[in-house]
Amino acid sequence: MKAVFFGTPDFAVPSLEALARLHLVTAVVSQPDKPKGRGKKLAKTPVKAAAERLGIPVLQPVSARSGEFIESLAAQGADIFVVAAYGQILSEELLKLPPFGCINVHGSLLPKYRGAAPIAQAILDGEKKTGITIMYMEKRLDAGDMILKKETEISINDTFGTLHDRMAELGAEALCEALEKIENGTAVREPQDDSLSTYAGKITKEMGEVDFSKNTSDIINLIRAFDPVPGAYTYYEGNKIKVFSAEAADVPHGTEGDFGRIISADKRGIVVSSGDGALRIKELQTAGSKRMTAAAYLLGHKIEKDKTLGRDMRI
Repeated sequence: MKAVFFGTPDFAVPSLEALARLHLVTAVVSQPDKPKGRGKKLAKTPVKAAAERLGIPVLQPVSARSGEFIESLAAQGADIFVVAAYGQILSEELLKLPPFGCINVHGSLLPKYRGAAPIAQAILDGEKKTGITIMYMEKRLDAGDMILKKETEISINDTFGTLHDRMAELGAEALCEALEKIENGTAVREPQDDSLSTYAGKITKEMGEVDFSKNTSDIINLIRAFDPVPGAYTYYEGNKIKVFSAEAADVPHGTEGDFGRIISADKRGIVVSSGDGALRIKELQTAGSKRMTAAAYLLGHKIEKDKTLGRDMRI
């Protein structure tokens, strides 16, 4: 089949590469390049860089709803559009162009976690499994008929980074299976049950601030869901600290309302009281430094017992 691929971030790259191996990709559509780094130089999107390696023409409209862009896509004569984390909502006019429709590689087991951040949200919610859904696209967000699903377990050691990378590969695998079904006419359209849908909104940096009054498991899930980016964080004596890799600590909880208090700080990590117990922070990062173990950090910095982590301690 002739296909046009829509995608922008790293998550979409394996799907593009798999599609290009099996079908003729006439064009790739990606978000416009954005300034990046201290020099604010324009950086190619990961999908654009992959498309250029594959020798596929790239289109980067500011708006995928513009008449000129829609006309240019119509001229491609594609049989199908494939979308994976593109970042813009496609118009009904665009969705109706290809004869085999427009399909999406979505990072959850729909109808749960429709929206922009299904992978992080699954970790935040403490889910034990998630997966990929290949679905037909319609005007409502992530609400189209499903073609197939592929599951993966979420381990207690999974972070957003590890789960994201595994899901990206699983998405490519699921896409290939779905395309085979569509091409040979065996694809079954399974409507979603809207009453079971949940929404996973965009993750922001501000959402990463640790609230030590919450349960230990909820705090650890937050840290995992924001690892490696944008990073969960807290404050110590007015200085922002990003927090990574934490585990529950079996220590006496202390008095009610005693949360965010530093119980101990040694080579095993920094133990902090939470709403229902305590957690041990094993990795962290401060401004201008690299991510490091708590043990390495404590070699050059002092963390005092009984002081408190959190925003209310900022100077």
